[in-house]
Amino acid sequence: MLDKMYSIAEARDQFATLIRNVEQKDQPIQVTRRGKPVAVILSNTNYERLMMLQSEQNFWQSYQSWRTEWQIDSWEDNDDPFVDLRDQSPGRTVSLPA
Repeated sequence: MLDKMYSIAEARDQFATLIRNVEQKDQPIQVTRRGKPVAVILSNTNYERLMMLQSEQNFWQSYQSWRTEWQIDSWEDNDDPFVDLRDQSPGRTVSLPA
């Protein structure tokens, strides 16, 4: 639960001040209707952080779904559909300084 809570009427009356406080102190504010939370005002920094987390979670979920759908864990070397796309050469020789 957030520390700072304002009713919709209070938030409307103090909107500019609330936005300035959220921006400067980077602390979200909860807005309520009849005592029940209905919205949160948060800084753009926090919003972007949440969106990045959401993107990462979505990527991870997608990756896990892909692994499950294609049963990656049960692949044998000869089942790899990417085997023809990869360079099979051992790579270049690198000499280390003496």
